[in-house]
Amino acid sequence: MSCLSSNEDSQNMTRILALFVWLSGVLLLSISVDAQVWQWPSELPPKPLPAREMTFPPYDVRTLSNGLQVVTVLQHEQPAVSIRLLVRAGSVDNPPDRPGVASFVASLLDRGTNTRSAQEIADTIDTIGGALGTGSGSDLTFVNAVVMKDSFGLVMELMGDLVRNPAFAQEEIERQRQQVLSELQVSQTSPEYVANVVFGRLVYGFHPYGLPNRGTPNSLHAITHKDLENFHRRHFMPNNMILALVGDLTHQEAFAATEKVFGSWPEGTLPTQVSTQTPPPVGRVVVIDKPDAVQTEIRVGQLGIMRKHSDYMAVDMAFKILGGEGANRLHRVLRSERGLTYGASADIQALKHAGLFMAETDTRTEATGEVLGLILDEINTLRREFVGVRELADAQAYLAGHFPLTLETPDAIATRVLNALFYELPVKEISTFPQRIRAVTADDIQRAARTYIFPRQLSIVLVGRASGFLAQLSKVGLGEYEVIPIDELDFSSASLRLTSN
Repeated sequence: MSCLSSNEDSQNMTRILALFVWLSGVLLLSISVDAQVWQWPSELPPKPLPAREMTFPPYDVRTLSNGLQVVTVLQHEQPAVSIRLLVRAGSVDNPPDRPGVASFVASLLDRGTNTRSAQEIADTIDTIGGALGTGSGSDLTFVNAVVMKDSFGLVMELMGDLVRNPAFAQEEIERQRQQVLSELQVSQTSPEYVANVVFGRLVYGFHPYGLPNRGTPNSLHAITHKDLENFHRRHFMPNNMILALVGDLTHQEAFAATEKVFGSWPEGTLPTQVSTQTPPPVGRVVVIDKPDAVQTEIRVGQLGIMRKHSDYMAVDMAFKILGGEGANRLHRVLRSERGLTYGASADIQALKHAGLFMAETDTRTEATGEVLGLILDEINTLRREFVGVRELADAQAYLAGHFPLTLETPDAIATRVLNALFYELPVKEISTFPQRIRAVTADDIQRAARTYIFPRQLSIVLVGRASGFLAQLSKVGLGEYEVIPIDELDFSSASLRLTSN
Protein backbone atom coordinates (compact mmCIF):
# COMPACT_ATOMS: atom_id res chain seq x y z
CA MET A 1 0.00 0.00 0.00
CA SER A 2 1.36 3.32 -1.06
CA CYS A 3 0.94 6.48 0.90
CA LEU A 4 0.10 9.96 -0.45
CA SER A 5 2.69 12.63 -0.04
CA SER A 6 1.93 15.75 1.96
CA ASN A 7 1.87 17.68 -1.35
CA GLU A 8 -0.78 15.37 -2.72
CA ASP A 9 -2.76 15.68 0.52
CA SER A 10 -2.66 19.41 0.16
CA GLN A 11 -3.83 19.30 -3.47
CA ASN A 12 -6.70 16.95 -2.60
CA MET A 13 -7.75 19.14 0.28
CA THR A 14 -7.73 22.17 -2.03
CA ARG A 15 -9.96 20.32 -4.53
CA ILE A 16 -12.38 19.33 -1.75
CA LEU A 17 -12.57 22.89 -0.45
CA ALA A 18 -13.13 24.25 -3.99
CA LEU A 19 -15.93 21.72 -4.53
CA PHE A 20 -17.51 22.71 -1.20
CA VAL A 21 -17.34 26.39 -2.08
CA TRP A 22 -18.88 25.69 -5.52
CA LEU A 23 -21.71 23.63 -4.04
CA SER A 24 -22.36 26.27 -1.41
CA GLY A 25 -22.52 28.90 -4.12
CA VAL A 26 -25.02 26.86 -6.11
CA LEU A 27 -27.18 26.39 -3.03
CA LEU A 28 -26.97 30.06 -2.12
CA LEU A 29 -27.80 31.04 -5.70
CA SER A 30 -30.77 28.69 -5.68
CA ILE A 31 -32.01 30.12 -2.39
CA SER A 32 -31.45 33.65 -3.73
CA VAL A 33 -33.39 32.94 -6.93
CA ASP A 34 -36.25 31.38 -4.96
CA ALA A 35 -36.29 34.37 -2.66
CA GLN A 36 -36.44 36.71 -5.61
CA VAL A 37 -39.41 34.84 -7.02
CA TRP A 38 -41.34 35.15 -3.81
CA GLN A 39 -40.24 38.67 -2.96
CA TRP A 40 -40.41 40.26 -6.44
CA PRO A 41 -41.22 43.99 -6.03
CA SER A 42 -44.75 44.84 -7.12
CA GLU A 43 -43.91 48.12 -8.85
CA LEU A 44 -46.14 49.91 -11.32
CA PRO A 45 -44.93 50.18 -14.93
CA PRO A 46 -42.86 53.26 -15.72
CA LYS A 47 -44.71 56.43 -16.55
CA PRO A 48 -44.95 57.30 -20.24
CA LEU A 49 -42.48 59.80 -21.61
CA PRO A 50 -43.79 63.33 -22.02
CA ALA A 51 -45.37 64.00 -25.39
CA ARG A 52 -43.09 65.84 -27.76
CA GLU A 53 -44.22 69.22 -28.95
CA MET A 54 -45.67 69.40 -32.44
CA THR A 55 -46.14 72.44 -34.64
CA PHE A 56 -48.82 72.11 -37.28
CA PRO A 57 -47.52 73.11 -40.74
CA PRO A 58 -48.64 76.42 -42.31
CA TYR A 59 -52.03 76.19 -44.00
CA ASP A 60 -54.51 78.34 -45.89
CA VAL A 61 -58.22 77.84 -46.61
CA ARG A 62 -59.98 79.55 -49.51
CA THR A 63 -63.19 79.13 -51.46
CA LEU A 64 -63.28 79.54 -55.24
CA SER A 65 -65.98 81.65 -56.84
CA ASN A 66 -67.86 78.46 -57.77
CA GLY A 67 -67.99 77.33 -54.12
CA LEU A 68 -65.17 74.75 -54.15
CA GLN A 69 -63.54 74.80 -50.72
CA VAL A 70 -59.76 74.43 -50.94
CA VAL A 71 -57.20 73.95 -48.19
CA THR A 72 -53.46 73.92 -48.72
CA VAL A 73 -50.93 72.69 -46.17
CA LEU A 74 -47.21 73.20 -46.73
CA GLN A 75 -44.85 70.37 -45.88
CA HIS A 76 -41.46 70.35 -47.57
CA GLU A 77 -39.86 67.32 -45.95
CA GLN A 78 -40.53 65.18 -49.02
CA PRO A 79 -40.83 66.18 -52.71
CA ALA A 80 -44.36 64.77 -52.79
CA VAL A 81 -47.93 66.04 -52.84
CA SER A 82 -51.08 64.43 -51.47
CA ILE A 83 -54.31 65.41 -53.23
CA ARG A 84 -57.64 64.53 -51.63
CA LEU A 85 -60.98 65.53 -53.08
CA LEU A 86 -64.16 64.93 -51.07
CA VAL A 87 -67.72 65.05 -52.35
CA ARG A 88 -70.30 65.64 -49.63
CA ALA A 89 -72.38 62.65 -50.69
CA GLY A 90 -72.20 59.01 -49.70
CA SER A 91 -74.43 56.05 -48.96
CA VAL A 92 -76.65 58.30 -46.83
CA ASP A 93 -77.69 59.92 -50.13
CA ASN A 94 -78.59 56.69 -51.93
CA PRO A 95 -82.09 56.53 -53.43
CA PRO A 96 -84.30 54.78 -50.83
CA ASP A 97 -84.77 51.70 -53.01
CA ARG A 98 -81.21 51.63 -54.35
CA PRO A 99 -78.64 51.08 -51.58
CA GLY A 100 -75.21 50.80 -53.16
CA VAL A 101 -75.50 53.58 -55.78
CA ALA A 102 -72.95 55.89 -54.13
CA SER A 103 -70.42 53.08 -53.80
CA PHE A 104 -71.09 52.03 -57.40
CA VAL A 105 -70.47 55.56 -58.68
CA ALA A 106 -67.23 55.88 -56.69
CA SER A 107 -65.89 52.57 -57.99
CA LEU A 108 -66.40 53.71 -61.58
CA LEU A 109 -64.76 57.14 -61.35
CA ASP A 110 -61.35 55.79 -62.39
CA ARG A 111 -62.81 53.30 -64.87
CA GLY A 112 -62.98 55.68 -67.77
CA THR A 113 -64.01 59.23 -68.69
CA ASN A 114 -65.37 60.73 -71.88
CA THR A 115 -61.81 61.12 -73.18
CA ARG A 116 -59.78 58.47 -71.30
CA SER A 117 -60.21 54.73 -70.99
CA ALA A 118 -59.67 52.85 -67.74
CA GLN A 119 -56.38 51.50 -69.12
CA GLU A 120 -55.17 54.98 -70.07
CA ILE A 121 -55.92 56.26 -66.56
CA ALA A 122 -54.02 53.36 -64.99
CA ASP A 123 -51.07 53.78 -67.38
CA THR A 124 -50.82 57.49 -66.60
CA ILE A 125 -50.55 56.86 -62.88
CA ASP A 126 -48.11 53.96 -63.29
CA THR A 127 -45.85 55.98 -65.60
CA ILE A 128 -45.32 58.73 -63.04
CA GLY A 129 -45.00 56.34 -60.09
CA GLY A 130 -48.06 57.73 -58.34
CA ALA A 131 -51.03 56.23 -56.56
CA LEU A 132 -54.72 56.90 -57.26
CA GLY A 133 -57.79 55.64 -55.43
CA THR A 134 -61.52 56.21 -55.32
CA GLY A 135 -64.17 55.15 -52.85
CA SER A 136 -67.10 56.15 -50.71
CA GLY A 137 -68.37 55.97 -47.15
CA SER A 138 -71.53 56.76 -45.27
CA ASP A 139 -71.31 60.53 -45.76
CA LEU A 140 -68.84 61.11 -48.58
CA THR A 141 -67.22 60.04 -51.81
CA PHE A 142 -63.51 60.59 -52.43
CA VAL A 143 -60.74 60.63 -55.01
CA ASN A 144 -57.20 60.50 -53.60
CA ALA A 145 -53.79 60.71 -55.24
CA VAL A 146 -50.19 60.82 -54.04
CA VAL A 147 -47.53 61.91 -56.54
CA MET A 148 -44.10 63.46 -56.79
CA LYS A 149 -44.18 67.21 -57.09
CA ASP A 150 -43.10 67.25 -60.74
CA SER A 151 -46.30 65.34 -61.66
CA PHE A 152 -48.64 67.53 -59.60
CA GLY A 153 -50.13 69.47 -62.54
CA LEU A 154 -50.76 66.34 -64.59
CA VAL A 155 -52.57 64.53 -61.78
CA MET A 156 -54.67 67.57 -60.90
CA GLU A 157 -55.91 67.65 -64.50
CA LEU A 158 -56.56 63.90 -64.40
CA MET A 159 -58.56 64.13 -61.15
CA GLY A 160 -60.60 66.99 -62.55
CA ASP A 161 -61.50 64.80 -65.53
CA LEU A 162 -62.46 61.86 -63.30
CA VAL A 163 -64.95 63.78 -61.17
CA ARG A 164 -66.39 65.95 -63.95
CA ASN A 165 -66.65 63.53 -66.86
CA PRO A 166 -67.07 59.87 -65.79
CA ALA A 167 -68.17 57.76 -68.73
CA PHE A 168 -70.10 55.08 -66.84
CA ALA A 169 -69.50 52.77 -69.80
CA GLN A 170 -71.92 49.87 -69.79
CA GLU A 171 -69.19 47.22 -70.00
CA GLU A 172 -67.51 48.75 -66.92
CA ILE A 173 -70.85 48.87 -65.10
CA GLU A 174 -71.42 45.16 -65.72
CA ARG A 175 -67.85 44.26 -64.79
CA GLN A 176 -68.13 46.18 -61.51
CA ARG A 177 -71.58 44.75 -60.78
CA GLN A 178 -70.32 41.19 -61.10
CA GLN A 179 -67.26 41.93 -58.99
CA VAL A 180 -69.28 43.41 -56.13
CA LEU A 181 -71.87 40.64 -56.30
CA SER A 182 -69.08 38.09 -56.05
CA GLU A 183 -67.54 39.93 -53.09
CA LEU A 184 -70.91 40.13 -51.33
CA GLN A 185 -71.49 36.43 -51.82
CA VAL A 186 -68.22 35.73 -50.00
CA SER A 187 -68.84 38.42 -47.36
CA GLN A 188 -72.26 37.08 -46.43
CA THR A 189 -70.64 33.85 -45.27
CA SER A 190 -68.21 35.77 -43.05
CA PRO A 191 -69.37 35.95 -39.41
CA GLU A 192 -67.48 39.22 -38.91
CA TYR A 193 -69.14 40.94 -41.88
CA VAL A 194 -72.57 39.62 -40.95
CA ALA A 195 -72.21 40.73 -37.33
CA ASN A 196 -71.23 44.26 -38.35
CA VAL A 197 -74.02 44.71 -40.90
CA VAL A 198 -76.73 43.26 -38.65
CA PHE A 199 -75.54 45.46 -35.78
CA GLY A 200 -75.79 48.53 -38.01
CA ARG A 201 -79.33 47.56 -38.95
CA LEU A 202 -80.36 47.13 -35.32
CA VAL A 203 -78.97 50.53 -34.31
CA TYR A 204 -79.89 52.68 -37.31
CA GLY A 205 -82.98 50.83 -38.52
CA PHE A 206 -83.89 51.83 -42.08
CA HIS A 207 -81.96 55.08 -41.92
CA PRO A 208 -79.41 54.85 -44.79
CA TYR A 209 -76.64 54.42 -42.21
CA GLY A 210 -78.22 51.10 -41.34
CA LEU A 211 -77.98 49.61 -44.83
CA PRO A 212 -74.84 48.04 -46.36
CA ASN A 213 -72.74 50.71 -48.11
CA ARG A 214 -72.17 48.49 -51.12
CA GLY A 215 -75.82 47.53 -51.33
CA THR A 216 -77.46 44.13 -51.43
CA PRO A 217 -77.63 41.58 -54.25
CA ASN A 218 -81.19 42.72 -55.06
CA SER A 219 -80.32 46.41 -55.15
CA LEU A 220 -77.17 45.83 -57.20
CA HIS A 221 -79.13 43.94 -59.84
CA ALA A 222 -81.59 46.85 -59.98
CA ILE A 223 -79.06 49.70 -60.36
CA THR A 224 -79.06 51.17 -63.88
CA HIS A 225 -76.88 53.50 -65.90
CA LYS A 226 -79.46 56.23 -65.31
CA ASP A 227 -79.23 55.76 -61.51
CA LEU A 228 -75.48 56.37 -61.67
CA GLU A 229 -75.80 59.43 -63.90
CA ASN A 230 -78.54 60.90 -61.70
CA PHE A 231 -76.46 60.50 -58.56
CA HIS A 232 -73.46 62.11 -60.22
CA ARG A 233 -75.51 65.03 -61.56
CA ARG A 234 -77.20 65.68 -58.20
CA HIS A 235 -74.09 65.60 -56.02
CA PHE A 236 -70.94 66.20 -58.07
CA MET A 237 -70.59 69.97 -58.22
CA PRO A 238 -67.81 72.24 -56.97
CA ASN A 239 -69.91 73.84 -54.22
CA ASN A 240 -70.46 70.35 -52.77
CA MET A 241 -66.75 69.47 -52.61
CA ILE A 242 -63.62 70.02 -50.52
CA LEU A 243 -60.11 69.77 -51.98
CA ALA A 244 -57.00 69.35 -49.82
CA LEU A 245 -53.51 69.80 -51.24
CA VAL A 246 -50.70 68.89 -48.85
CA GLY A 247 -46.99 68.68 -49.52
CA ASP A 248 -44.06 70.30 -51.27
CA LEU A 249 -45.95 73.29 -52.71
CA THR A 250 -46.45 76.96 -52.12
CA HIS A 251 -49.94 78.31 -51.48
CA GLN A 252 -49.69 80.19 -54.78
CA GLU A 253 -48.83 77.06 -56.76
CA ALA A 254 -51.64 75.09 -55.15
CA PHE A 255 -54.40 77.67 -55.65
CA ALA A 256 -53.27 78.48 -59.21
CA ALA A 257 -53.45 74.80 -60.21
CA THR A 258 -56.86 74.45 -58.56
CA GLU A 259 -58.24 77.50 -60.34
CA LYS A 260 -56.90 76.22 -63.66
CA VAL A 261 -58.52 72.77 -63.33
CA PHE A 262 -61.73 73.49 -61.41
CA GLY A 263 -62.35 77.23 -61.79
CA SER A 264 -64.46 76.93 -64.96
CA TRP A 265 -66.79 74.32 -63.44
CA PRO A 266 -70.05 76.15 -62.66
CA GLU A 267 -71.65 75.73 -59.27
CA GLY A 268 -74.85 73.73 -59.07
CA THR A 269 -78.00 73.53 -56.99
CA LEU A 270 -77.26 71.66 -53.79
CA PRO A 271 -79.49 68.63 -53.17
CA THR A 272 -82.03 68.60 -50.36
CA GLN A 273 -80.60 67.38 -47.07
CA VAL A 274 -81.45 63.78 -46.23
CA SER A 275 -83.59 62.98 -43.22
CA THR A 276 -81.50 62.75 -40.05
CA GLN A 277 -84.20 60.90 -38.12
CA THR A 278 -82.88 57.76 -36.49
CA PRO A 279 -84.85 55.33 -34.34
CA PRO A 280 -84.60 55.52 -30.55
CA PRO A 281 -82.41 52.90 -28.84
CA VAL A 282 -84.35 49.66 -28.50
CA GLY A 283 -82.92 46.61 -26.77
CA ARG A 284 -82.89 43.78 -29.30
CA VAL A 285 -80.88 40.58 -29.20
CA VAL A 286 -80.37 38.82 -32.53
CA VAL A 287 -78.61 35.49 -32.91
CA ILE A 288 -77.47 34.57 -36.42
CA ASP A 289 -77.11 30.81 -36.46
CA LYS A 290 -74.13 29.51 -38.42
CA PRO A 291 -73.97 25.79 -37.55
CA ASP A 292 -70.43 25.25 -38.87
CA ALA A 293 -68.92 28.11 -36.83
CA VAL A 294 -66.35 27.25 -34.15
CA GLN A 295 -66.48 30.64 -32.47
CA THR A 296 -68.96 33.46 -31.91
CA GLU A 297 -68.73 37.03 -33.16
CA ILE A 298 -70.11 39.39 -30.49
CA ARG A 299 -71.31 42.99 -30.96
CA VAL A 300 -72.84 45.11 -28.19
CA GLY A 301 -73.82 48.79 -28.32
CA GLN A 302 -76.39 51.36 -29.34
CA LEU A 303 -77.04 54.73 -30.96
CA GLY A 304 -74.43 57.39 -30.23
CA ILE A 305 -73.73 61.01 -31.20
CA MET A 306 -72.75 62.85 -34.37
CA ARG A 307 -69.17 64.04 -34.91
CA LYS A 308 -69.93 67.73 -34.38
CA HIS A 309 -71.59 67.13 -30.99
CA SER A 310 -70.16 69.17 -28.10
CA ASP A 311 -69.73 65.99 -26.01
CA TYR A 312 -67.64 64.22 -28.64
CA MET A 313 -64.31 64.40 -26.76
CA ALA A 314 -65.78 63.04 -23.52
CA VAL A 315 -67.70 60.24 -25.24
CA ASP A 316 -64.68 59.29 -27.35
CA MET A 317 -62.44 59.17 -24.28
CA ALA A 318 -64.98 57.03 -22.41
CA PHE A 319 -64.91 54.37 -25.11
CA LYS A 320 -61.15 54.63 -25.55
CA ILE A 321 -60.90 53.62 -21.89
CA LEU A 322 -63.45 50.85 -22.36
CA GLY A 323 -61.78 49.36 -25.40
CA GLY A 324 -59.41 51.64 -27.28
CA GLU A 325 -55.67 51.77 -27.83
CA GLY A 326 -53.65 52.72 -24.79
CA ALA A 327 -56.33 51.89 -22.21
CA ASN A 328 -58.47 48.86 -22.91
CA ARG A 329 -60.53 47.37 -20.08
CA LEU A 330 -62.18 44.79 -22.31
CA HIS A 331 -58.88 43.46 -23.60
CA ARG A 332 -57.44 43.29 -20.09
CA VAL A 333 -60.42 41.41 -18.64
CA LEU A 334 -61.22 39.14 -21.56
CA ARG A 335 -57.74 38.26 -22.74
CA SER A 336 -55.09 39.12 -20.15
CA GLU A 337 -57.04 37.96 -17.09
CA ARG A 338 -59.39 35.29 -18.46
CA GLY A 339 -57.81 34.11 -21.73
CA LEU A 340 -61.22 34.06 -23.42
CA THR A 341 -60.31 35.85 -26.67
CA TYR A 342 -57.39 37.03 -28.76
CA GLY A 343 -58.57 40.62 -28.53
CA ALA A 344 -61.47 42.90 -27.69
CA SER A 345 -62.20 46.54 -28.44
CA ALA A 346 -64.78 49.30 -28.24
CA ASP A 347 -65.12 52.41 -30.32
CA ILE A 348 -67.54 55.06 -31.53
CA GLN A 349 -68.67 55.81 -35.05
CA ALA A 350 -69.47 59.52 -35.17
CA LEU A 351 -70.91 60.49 -38.54
CA LYS A 352 -72.47 63.60 -40.06
CA HIS A 353 -76.03 63.01 -38.86
CA ALA A 354 -75.76 60.38 -36.12
CA GLY A 355 -73.41 57.82 -34.61
CA LEU A 356 -73.11 54.64 -32.60
CA PHE A 357 -70.84 52.94 -30.11
CA MET A 358 -69.94 49.29 -30.29
CA ALA A 359 -67.96 46.79 -28.23
CA GLU A 360 -66.74 43.80 -30.21
CA THR A 361 -64.84 40.56 -29.87
CA ASP A 362 -64.99 36.90 -30.78
CA THR A 363 -64.63 33.83 -28.63
CA ARG A 364 -65.01 30.06 -28.69
CA THR A 365 -68.61 28.89 -28.75
CA GLU A 366 -68.74 27.47 -25.24
CA ALA A 367 -67.48 30.78 -23.74
CA THR A 368 -70.04 33.00 -25.49
CA GLY A 369 -72.25 33.61 -22.46
CA GLU A 370 -69.35 34.30 -20.12
CA VAL A 371 -67.75 36.79 -22.53
CA LEU A 372 -71.04 38.56 -23.21
CA GLY A 373 -71.68 38.86 -19.49
CA LEU A 374 -68.25 40.38 -18.89
CA ILE A 375 -68.76 42.92 -21.69
CA LEU A 376 -72.10 43.97 -20.20
CA ASP A 377 -70.47 44.25 -16.75
CA GLU A 378 -67.72 46.53 -18.10
CA ILE A 379 -70.23 48.75 -19.89
CA ASN A 380 -72.25 49.07 -16.69
CA THR A 381 -69.11 49.80 -14.67
CA LEU A 382 -68.15 52.58 -17.06
CA ARG A 383 -71.53 54.14 -16.50
CA ARG A 384 -71.66 53.55 -12.74
CA GLU A 385 -68.14 54.32 -11.50
CA PHE A 386 -65.68 57.15 -11.98
CA VAL A 387 -62.59 56.42 -14.06
CA GLY A 388 -59.48 56.21 -11.88
CA VAL A 389 -56.93 59.01 -11.89
CA ARG A 390 -54.05 56.80 -13.09
CA GLU A 391 -56.17 55.09 -15.77
CA LEU A 392 -57.34 58.41 -17.18
CA ALA A 393 -53.86 59.92 -17.07
CA ASP A 394 -52.37 56.90 -18.89
CA ALA A 395 -55.02 57.08 -21.60
CA GLN A 396 -54.48 60.80 -22.06
CA ALA A 397 -50.71 60.38 -22.18
CA TYR A 398 -50.98 57.64 -24.80
CA LEU A 399 -53.34 59.60 -27.06
CA ALA A 400 -51.39 62.85 -26.73
CA GLY A 401 -48.08 61.07 -27.29
CA HIS A 402 -49.35 59.14 -30.29
CA PHE A 403 -50.88 62.21 -31.94
CA PRO A 404 -47.70 63.48 -33.69
CA LEU A 405 -47.35 60.09 -35.38
CA THR A 406 -50.68 60.70 -37.12
CA LEU A 407 -49.28 63.78 -38.86
CA GLU A 408 -46.00 62.47 -40.23
CA THR A 409 -46.92 62.32 -43.93
CA PRO A 410 -48.70 64.67 -46.33
CA ASP A 411 -51.45 62.09 -46.78
CA ALA A 412 -52.06 61.84 -43.02
CA ILE A 413 -52.17 65.62 -42.67
CA ALA A 414 -54.61 65.86 -45.58
CA THR A 415 -56.91 63.35 -43.90
CA ARG A 416 -56.95 65.31 -40.65
CA VAL A 417 -57.62 68.62 -42.38
CA LEU A 418 -60.40 67.22 -44.55
CA ASN A 419 -62.10 65.63 -41.55
CA ALA A 420 -62.12 69.00 -39.79
CA LEU A 421 -63.55 70.82 -42.79
CA PHE A 422 -66.04 68.10 -43.63
CA TYR A 423 -67.50 68.02 -40.13
CA GLU A 424 -67.40 71.83 -39.93
CA LEU A 425 -64.79 71.92 -37.19
CA PRO A 426 -62.05 74.57 -36.88
CA VAL A 427 -58.86 73.48 -38.64
CA LYS A 428 -56.85 75.26 -35.95
CA GLU A 429 -58.16 72.73 -33.40
CA ILE A 430 -56.12 69.96 -35.01
CA SER A 431 -52.90 71.16 -33.38
CA THR A 432 -54.60 71.58 -29.98
CA PHE A 433 -55.72 67.94 -29.80
CA PRO A 434 -53.27 66.99 -27.00
CA GLN A 435 -54.42 69.90 -24.84
CA ARG A 436 -58.08 69.11 -25.43
CA ILE A 437 -57.49 65.45 -24.58
CA ARG A 438 -55.83 66.38 -21.29
CA ALA A 439 -58.73 68.69 -20.44
CA VAL A 440 -61.23 65.79 -20.29
CA THR A 441 -61.98 64.92 -16.66
CA ALA A 442 -63.36 61.86 -14.88
CA ASP A 443 -66.53 63.88 -14.26
CA ASP A 444 -66.87 64.53 -18.01
CA ILE A 445 -66.50 60.83 -18.78
CA GLN A 446 -69.04 59.65 -16.23
CA ARG A 447 -71.54 62.33 -17.26
CA ALA A 448 -71.15 61.26 -20.90
CA ALA A 449 -71.50 57.57 -20.02
CA ARG A 450 -74.65 58.18 -17.98
CA THR A 451 -76.13 60.42 -20.67
CA TYR A 452 -75.56 58.20 -23.69
CA ILE A 453 -75.41 54.59 -22.43
CA PHE A 454 -78.73 52.86 -21.76
CA PRO A 455 -77.94 49.37 -20.41
CA ARG A 456 -81.48 48.06 -20.88
CA GLN A 457 -81.63 49.23 -24.48
CA LEU A 458 -78.42 47.76 -25.83
CA SER A 459 -78.42 46.10 -29.23
CA ILE A 460 -76.68 42.71 -29.17
CA VAL A 461 -75.65 40.56 -32.13
CA LEU A 462 -74.22 37.06 -31.82
CA VAL A 463 -73.09 35.18 -34.92
CA GLY A 464 -72.07 31.57 -34.42
CA ARG A 465 -73.30 28.05 -33.67
CA ALA A 466 -76.48 28.89 -31.77
CA SER A 467 -76.99 25.42 -30.31
CA GLY A 468 -73.69 25.77 -28.48
CA PHE A 469 -74.55 28.92 -26.51
CA LEU A 470 -78.28 29.70 -26.44
CA ALA A 471 -78.67 28.01 -23.05
CA GLN A 472 -76.04 30.39 -21.65
CA LEU A 473 -77.93 33.60 -22.47
CA SER A 474 -80.42 33.36 -19.62
CA LYS A 475 -77.50 33.37 -17.17
CA VAL A 476 -76.59 36.89 -18.29
CA GLY A 477 -80.17 38.12 -18.10
CA LEU A 478 -81.15 37.70 -21.74
CA GLY A 479 -84.37 35.77 -21.72
CA GLU A 480 -85.68 37.06 -25.05
CA TYR A 481 -83.81 36.82 -28.34
CA GLU A 482 -84.37 36.13 -32.03
CA VAL A 483 -82.63 33.30 -33.85
CA ILE A 484 -82.17 33.62 -37.63
CA PRO A 485 -80.44 30.95 -39.71
CA ILE A 486 -77.67 32.62 -41.72
CA ASP A 487 -79.06 31.34 -45.01
CA GLU A 488 -82.39 33.06 -44.23
CA LEU A 489 -80.81 36.44 -43.48
CA ASP A 490 -82.09 39.47 -45.42
CA PHE A 491 -80.51 42.85 -44.57
CA SER A 492 -83.30 44.77 -46.31
CA SER A 493 -86.12 43.18 -44.30
CA ALA A 494 -87.51 44.67 -41.08
CA SER A 495 -87.38 41.22 -39.50
CA LEU A 496 -83.92 40.58 -41.01
CA ARG A 497 -85.38 37.36 -42.33
CA LEU A 498 -86.20 36.31 -45.88
CA THR A 499 -89.93 36.34 -46.56
CA SER A 500 -91.62 33.87 -48.86
CA ASN A 501 -93.26 35.31 -51.97
